[in-house]
Amino acid sequence: MVTPVKISKDTEEPDPTKGMERARTLRHFPPYGSMNGDTCPTCRGTGRIPRGHEDQLVAVIPCNDVRLKPRRTKLYVCISMAVCLFLCCLILFFLFPRSVTLTPVSVLSVMVYFTPDTVEMEVTNLINISNENYVPVQVVDFTIQGLVSEAVVGKTKISNMTALKARSQNSYTIQIDLPLTDKGLYTYCRSSSIKIHTLFLELQMTMNISYLSHVEQLSLDTFEYIDCGTNSTIPHPVR
Repeated sequence: MVTPVKISKDTEEPDPTKGMERARTLRHFPPYGSMNGDTCPTCRGTGRIPRGHEDQLVAVIPCNDVRLKPRRTKLYVCISMAVCLFLCCLILFFLFPRSVTLTPVSVLSVMVYFTPDTVEMEVTNLINISNENYVPVQVVDFTIQGLVSEAVVGKTKISNMTALKARSQNSYTIQIDLPLTDKGLYTYCRSSSIKIHTLFLELQMTMNISYLSHVEQLSLDTFEYIDCGTNSTIPHPVR
């Protein structure tokens, strides 16, 4: 007696038409990782880039890729150039060095002291220092010397002056000691027959300032009349 055998779907014979279609498809579209029938040298047919070789590979982008033709390129370039130019002009405007001026204002007082051989005078002057810069200015030192008849009779140096703020003006009181040792001047100042004992005093001022990482020196010569016979505490402007 022959027992019938039931054939399942898994043991069915392959359809020859399906195999032909697959071969035709692979002929037009090679498998991933192959080029012209050969293995791709980049991924070697695996479809993955080897680890550690990312910085040695170059990606090839088609010429018609939209990423190579960004829109409004000229507009963005012009806007970037305009912004950079504006920032440069702004920086130059605020950091461009401007003048720092030294101006004598007035003689506040003249104190006279007579000794057996000399005439000691203390002359107090008021000066203004103005800063036109947009950055603070540090006063390094200030030197003033007095001359009478082209002879230096006194000199004072100040090193603890405060800094000047941006776009500001400060007033300073400067005192200079003038000992007159010349016998002719001593006689002239103590003479009772002369009512007005006027001396022509020349002041040479020198100031070193520091700002914007550089040091600059300002100098000024001014002339004033003082009375060496009596004390004069009435302020009068410098002419």
